[in-house]
Amino acid sequence: MYIIIVGAGDIGTPLIGIATGAGYEVVVIENDPEKADEIASKYDCMVLNADATVKETLVDAGSDRADAIITTTDQDATNVMVSLLAQELGIPDVVSVVHSPEHMNLFRQIGVNTMQNPQRLIAESLFRSVDRPSIVDYMRVGEVAEVFEITVAEEAPIAGKTLVGDETLIVAIEREDADAPITPRGQTRIETGDLLTVYSGTGATPDVTDIFGHYEDQENGSNGVSL
Repeated sequence: MYIIIVGAGDIGTPLIGIATGAGYEVVVIENDPEKADEIASKYDCMVLNADATVKETLVDAGSDRADAIITTTDQDATNVMVSLLAQELGIPDVVSVVHSPEHMNLFRQIGVNTMQNPQRLIAESLFRSVDRPSIVDYMRVGEVAEVFEITVAEEAPIAGKTLVGDETLIVAIEREDADAPITPRGQTRIETGDLLTVYSGTGATPDVTDIFGHYEDQENGSNGVSL
């Protein structure tokens, strides 16, 4: 795969390492000469010290053969401009980091795959670890629904049962004595200690986590907050 990465900052640099480590052919566009030199000396990729908002720069980067372009600069305006140029040049897959939540719709309207500011995602995860200590990992689905992982505590109401409810669905079960994750069937029973992957249409609220025996979420002052 041939990928153009725009920006070699806090987001772009780890991405360059992952992409080159995976054996992809990578071209990096970075307008800061020091950062460009650093990337060129550290990674097996071509680096252009140039302005990615100039169409000719993307052409020089091989836009005609690129499978994807990922723009990671810290300016949404720059990311929008690069994305529009990439679309004009016919790059099949255009992906961009979006720093301001207010700009998400703009990127979606122009048909760009988006990733919310990773720093904010990290901050939300850190807050969730305090606000909802029972949640191992989670992902938002739309505005309210969430997919999350949670361990079944001792004497949890769900232990020994097969169903949760209309708004909550168990997607997978990881069990200590099982060789692989269990896909729940109609008669699959939940056991204490199971690590469940759960979909909740109402989010991972304390009322939902109560079902799995984690009443501490009620004590953390959570006011129905869903990150």
